[in-house]
Amino acid sequence: MKKIFFNSSLPRSGSTLISNIIAQNPDFYCTPTSGLGDLVLNSKNTYAHSQAILSQDKEAMEKAFLGFCRAGMQGFFNNLTPKQFIVDKSRDWGIHYNLLNMLNENPKIVCMVRDVRSVYSSMEKNFRKNPHRESHIQNAPQLVGTTLDKRINIWADGVPVGVSMDRLKDCIQQGIAKKMLFIRYEDLMSNPENEMKRLYEYFELPYYEAHDFENITQHTQENDLIHGIYGDHTLRPKFERKEDDYNEILGFELSNNIKNTYKWFYDYFGYV
Repeated sequence: MKKIFFNSSLPRSGSTLISNIIAQNPDFYCTPTSGLGDLVLNSKNTYAHSQAILSQDKEAMEKAFLGFCRAGMQGFFNNLTPKQFIVDKSRDWGIHYNLLNMLNENPKIVCMVRDVRSVYSSMEKNFRKNPHRESHIQNAPQLVGTTLDKRINIWADGVPVGVSMDRLKDCIQQGIAKKMLFIRYEDLMSNPENEMKRLYEYFELPYYEAHDFENITQHTQENDLIHGIYGDHTLRPKFERKEDDYNEILGFELSNNIKNTYKWFYDYFGYV
């Protein structure tokens, strides 16, 4: 039976990077953005609303549903890879920890986080470098998304940033966060070996000594056209952290507003 771990990270926070570092270990198969969560959650929706299921014994159907999901998850990966360990990447997993815990006790969920100002700066940079493509957030006649502060508000109130931040806050409020492993992007870039040792300890596996942080090959492949102008899942050829540029891209006032808005985030994760 395969051991499935979960990558449920914030957008623009290094989830692709850490997946490809883990994938250097030949015992691991790491997915790109996965559809497994959609399959499980759609099955949950059917289980909750199907008249055929609702008309049968409640306890029996609950056991059957959970068994269906367990077997389905194993079958999904049995037909993708012979490898023993899996890291499945989806932003949905963190907030659905309690469901995962019903499927397999004590699920392991790693979550990359990053200074939120850098997250929004990254979103804006992708917007600016794709003037030839549809952004899906601008409507000039209705004055929608026509200024930087309006774009930030749109990202903050929707996908992928807003919903991810809401879910993260709820994980903290519910106490789920205490059962997850959080890795700050900044820490991974400054001391990758230390952060990877933390990850292996959390996974309860021996550390893979052959990780090469100077030569990270891209193992996960993703069609970024599906994600629009914000799809950017290709690793940079050199492992290095660039200087924070949020004050330059967003301006000091907007950067400060973001920090004040997400004070809970900065306090919880120890950002200055």
